[in-house]
Amino acid sequence: MGATIGALLAASGLPAIEAQALAAHGLGLSRATLLAQTERATAPDDARRVERLFLRRRAGEPVAYLIGEREFYGLSLKITPDVLIPRPETELLVDLALELVPEGARVLDLGTGSGAVAVAIAHEAQSAEVWAADASAAALAVARENARRHDTHVHLVESDWLCALGGERFDLIVSNPPYVAAGDAHLERGDLRYEPRAALVGGADGLDCIRRIVAEAKSHLVPGGWLLLEHGYDQAERLRSLFGMYGYIDVQTTPDLAEIPRVTGGRAP
Repeated sequence: MGATIGALLAASGLPAIEAQALAAHGLGLSRATLLAQTERATAPDDARRVERLFLRRRAGEPVAYLIGEREFYGLSLKITPDVLIPRPETELLVDLALELVPEGARVLDLGTGSGAVAVAIAHEAQSAEVWAADASAAALAVARENARRHDTHVHLVESDWLCALGGERFDLIVSNPPYVAAGDAHLERGDLRYEPRAALVGGADGLDCIRRIVAEAKSHLVPGGWLLLEHGYDQAERLRSLFGMYGYIDVQTTPDLAEIPRVTGGRAP
């Protein structure tokens, strides 16, 4: 027999929560079962499989990609290297959307990736008609699986931002678009090294995609409809100026739990 589960965890060289998640995945156990059986010996093949996961994590691969899962808004989502890893700060986008959607609202999530935001909104606001668009067919396949997993209906559209939406109009458009500036040092650190660049980088100043969305979204909003965009910590003032330039009203920025300006929104007149 191989090492005990406890010995594998102790030798992982990783933070305990990461080692436990990877070992549970490698052994096909829940985390609770894993922790209840730390004295259990593992089969050599199982031990090697877990050790390979530990090795890949120590080399920098994100836990979410290694186990293929991430929790977002209380929902367990399928995650692959074709999509960004959903982050807790993006839950603010869902919170704000849920505050703004009227009964039976039509909602569009642009650049949906894993479908995290769209699926969370559809799960919480079951009367809403939720659409999600992405230019990546691979990302849409992940979003489709996540919508199915949580028994939510999300109308998925392959589209370069709003290009394929025709004359469709919505009560609310939300997006967590690429907003990292090209050449930002953070792109070479941590999990970002492994995530799809097209979903991260928004041009020289990080605002190329945001400019396009703000310019095009107004014609896809009903009068009084809202546009909400997640953005970087130092971009709020420029977003408010951009929203004002295109005639949005009631423009405001909301900070996340860390008091970092995170989401800026405005309403179509």
